[in-house]
Amino acid sequence: MKKNQHMLTFEEVSRLDDVLGTAILVHGRGNFPTLEVKPKSFIKILQTQLADQEIIVQDVRLNGSTASYILNAEDELKDAQVYNDLDLIFNVELKSHSHFQQVKTAVLDSLKDFLPDGVSKERITSCTLKEAYVRKMVKVTNSQDNWSLITLTNNDGRHIELKFVDNMRRKFEFSIDSFQIILDTILNFYNLTDVEITSTLYPTVAAESVYGDFDEAKRHLVEKLIATKNPEEIRGGGLLKYCNLLLKHFSPVDPDYKTMEKYMCSRFFIDFKDIYSQQEKLEKYMDSHFIHNNSQKYEYLMILYEVVESSTVCLMNHERRQTLQLISSIANRLRCPRKYQKITVFYSIPNFMYGSGTNGTSNPQQEYVVLSKWESPTPDEEPMAVSCY
Repeated sequence: MKKNQHMLTFEEVSRLDDVLGTAILVHGRGNFPTLEVKPKSFIKILQTQLADQEIIVQDVRLNGSTASYILNAEDELKDAQVYNDLDLIFNVELKSHSHFQQVKTAVLDSLKDFLPDGVSKERITSCTLKEAYVRKMVKVTNSQDNWSLITLTNNDGRHIELKFVDNMRRKFEFSIDSFQIILDTILNFYNLTDVEITSTLYPTVAAESVYGDFDEAKRHLVEKLIATKNPEEIRGGGLLKYCNLLLKHFSPVDPDYKTMEKYMCSRFFIDFKDIYSQQEKLEKYMDSHFIHNNSQKYEYLMILYEVVESSTVCLMNHERRQTLQLISSIANRLRCPRKYQKITVFYSIPNFMYGSGTNGTSNPQQEYVVLSKWESPTPDEEPMAVSCY
């Protein structure tokens, strides 16, 4: 067996089976119904749709925090679902713009199978499904990358992320998210038999670490250690995730971790040059990873502030202060949200506007009408931006 590979134990296969068989809610916008999507059923339907579009799938892999959750059987919280998004990778050939369009069509057509009975599926277009259920669409094409991402919306932050990869230069940020579980054998097991997985009958499932040494990456996962390679190659430098790992009580494995932090900060400010893009990226990250948890957001921002303050060497002093002020202002807003006093403005009505009394004199009583009111602002939820290709 290769150094970067591992065969799943029965306990790990069982956890994988549970994940693939547990329905994930895909929430629709407006009046569109919520869909209950079992990953193993969705993958099967999507593979069929891709075949109909003449897109050949080389293999299907489970990636990210879900793969780490399955492989971390030693975790004290092993019975808790500590993963966020369900990250699925479909290794396919994407050689032209039409291939990207075919992939998008296959995903949206697959969603139709999960619409409730009674819905006229023939009348629902792909564009309608995209606006209703897709949170994000990304296409990356350059000399080193050729892949697309389609994210299905879950209001609790457990999105279904579908990556269609022809070539991806950087496949991981840190060693603990470098695991990829190859699903083809367990998917074939589901197709061939309805027999439940038991300790005496279960498929052989392989996993690999694209970080390199599987055992080393697994040790980092179990012992809560932070390790990466060439952070300057990661978009955003991995800075935001690094601070999230510190929040979860992970520790850098490298004693010279300050050098790693400097590379992270430098790359982050290269990719997000102005204060507006920094704010947008930071707020989106927090909204995605700390759903309705302002306390965690505040702790996270304090960690980020400390890292940026101590490890930023690429900015002018006023730029650095500006970024630190941004982090502070967001943190203060979370810690002490402003409460606006209700204000009502009255306008005095002149006497000549009243009719005369019985004795011909004006009404002496001073009266007022309401001109306008202001109340504590409750900004509407911003609509999710959906980019399409």
